[in-house]
Amino acid sequence: MDTSRLTEKSQATIPLAVRKLLGLKPGDRVGFEVMPDNSVRLRRVLPLDLEHLRALEGTLATEWSSEADDRAYANL
Repeated sequence: MDTSRLTEKSQATIPLAVRKLLGLKPGDRVGFEVMPDNSVRLRRVLPLDLEHLRALEGTLATEWSSEADDRAYANL
């Protein structure tokens, strides 16, 4: 397992083996996804991912914020 130490600013260097595996280069973006078991998945974020999220950003606030949604998903 590769490891890294947090700096005083909570920054960490992504180990070389991981950067190579993900094809990361300086300036690339990475995403952190917290999984149900509290593990964290790291992946390279592609420009398409960012465009898609920005397009959805404005619609999600109104689409998923109604009382009907709260009632429908409360029993899941």
